[in-house]
Amino acid sequence: MLQTVPAQENTVLYVEDDDIARENGIEYLENYFDTIYDASNGLEALALYDKHKPNIIITDIEMPKLNGLEFVQKIREKDNTTQIIITTAYSHKEYLFRAIELKLVKYLVKPINQKEFDKAIELCISNRQKDFSNIVTISNTTTFDLYNKTLIENGEIIKLRTKELELLSLLIENKMRFVTYQEIEHTIWSDSVMTKDALKTVIKNLKAKLPLKSISNLSGTGYKIEL
Repeated sequence: MLQTVPAQENTVLYVEDDDIARENGIEYLENYFDTIYDASNGLEALALYDKHKPNIIITDIEMPKLNGLEFVQKIREKDNTTQIIITTAYSHKEYLFRAIELKLVKYLVKPINQKEFDKAIELCISNRQKDFSNIVTISNTTTFDLYNKTLIENGEIIKLRTKELELLSLLIENKMRFVTYQEIEHTIWSDSVMTKDALKTVIKNLKAKLPLKSISNLSGTGYKIEL
């Protein structure tokens, strides 16, 4: 039987109802973790969570007895810090929205790309070290998921164009300061020239999708997100 390890170590709970997939997953996770708890359904996983308090959870959605989203919901009722990755064979909008509400690090659709899986695990470990959340609160009704690049307002996913999404991410990642015009051009117009009109159009459209006065401008310098 696996033993509980000190809190500063990274421990993972892996939940997958397919026996072969679970065995393969455990073998792969041994590259990252010394302590791995595994479960084949949500109820078993919940019992393991209550007993061992793992700081990272990787769970499938479609499982017997208690599905992955229901399992994570029960975790989130008392714990907002455990890092959680959900894997699923489905990409339904309803599943994605519920997953975002549950403050996940990643929502990965099977078959899972190994590089994406590695990156998600590394983000979980990094977040624990930095005490960081990928869910950013813009207002009482608006949040942005930095990892899954999703803007939610009043329970609805707000569609952003590519440059709007890139700009919002850039502003949030540098939320403590004004992001200069040069930085914006280098990051968002890296393969072309940024005109004043093009930038103004992106800013105007982005502002229209955010709460009032979410973005401020310092003339001659750049823009800042107000959080």
